[in-house]
Amino acid sequence: MSGKRDYYEVLGVAKSASATEIKKAYRKLALKYHPDKNEGDTAAEDKFKEAAEAYEVLSNDEKKSRYDQFGHDGMRGGFGGGGQGMNMDDIFSQFGDVFGGGFGGGGSFGGSRGRTRVVRGTNLRVKMKLTLQEIAEGVHKKIKVNKLVNADGVTYKDCQTCHGTGRVTRVAQTFLGAMQTQSTCNVCQGAGKKIDKKPSGADDKGLIRKEEVIEIDIPAGVEDGMQLSVTGKGNAGPFNGIAGDLIVVIEEVSNPDLRRDGENLHYDAYVNFVDAVLGASIEVPTVSGKAKIKIEAGTQSGKVLRLKGKGLPVLQGYGKGDLFVHINVWTPKKVSKEEKVALEKLRKSENFIPSPDHNDKGFFQRMKDVFQ
Repeated sequence: MSGKRDYYEVLGVAKSASATEIKKAYRKLALKYHPDKNEGDTAAEDKFKEAAEAYEVLSNDEKKSRYDQFGHDGMRGGFGGGGQGMNMDDIFSQFGDVFGGGFGGGGSFGGSRGRTRVVRGTNLRVKMKLTLQEIAEGVHKKIKVNKLVNADGVTYKDCQTCHGTGRVTRVAQTFLGAMQTQSTCNVCQGAGKKIDKKPSGADDKGLIRKEEVIEIDIPAGVEDGMQLSVTGKGNAGPFNGIAGDLIVVIEEVSNPDLRRDGENLHYDAYVNFVDAVLGASIEVPTVSGKAKIKIEAGTQSGKVLRLKGKGLPVLQGYGKGDLFVHINVWTPKKVSKEEKVALEKLRKSENFIPSPDHNDKGFFQRMKDVFQ
């Protein structure tokens, strides 16, 4: 079980809080625990990072939905919130917009630190096909992705528009006097620098495409269509900025025998008429192999047998679903002459005219004698 505090508790908001309320609560905490106001206070810095991690998840509709459904366990295995691997620059660059471009009386977010904006790379999206067995057990995968990385040999120079600050200041005359506003430089997107020299093949942001092998741990119990986020494995951020995320979309490979319904599995078992009447033992497939089940004598078509714990694990890791075996009595379309004679003999049996009395203990033995 995760030792992290509930994200809603961290921000001090209800689960039903709106995006505006979540943003307001985060801004209040970030201002309170900001490093510039609590220099040397490691406890305040930890709370600052904790609030940033909570906001990163709850301000993102996709991550918030997964967190609401699965809690911290839905964020594990390298997926979800990036707070645990976030440093101060990550936080300042990603959440500076919460402060409207100002902090502590008009300075840039970061106050006396005078930080320029670190440009974040774009996300990558890949599809990953998984079998039921892989979903049941969890799996470690290696995938190749073609992504943007910072090219070697790139040199930079200060942006001439913002003079390396990443922000431009404008002064407007109003009836109240001169009003000064700051905004992100639209030439360098707040990075404070531009490309001076770049190698052949690199784009105007100093990025070049390269194939990379990425290792991913998929937790057991994922579902078709679920999207998992691997923090920092997307396209590189321009000017050595922060990399985007790798979004992994789960595609469940159809199983020829088993049908999935959440954590439960269903299997259609076909038995012949004689086995249904006299009883038998049959094998049925499971996600991890086979299981033997007993067909009781007199089993009717449509009966459902439950194999407890033979389904899929719940994503949070608490228990497993069940395997439901649906019994279908198979009626052959063609029979041999000998089989037809035996069936005609059976049809004339007193046990079939009218329907047999199942309280008659000698019924099944007499039926068995018919086929001998």
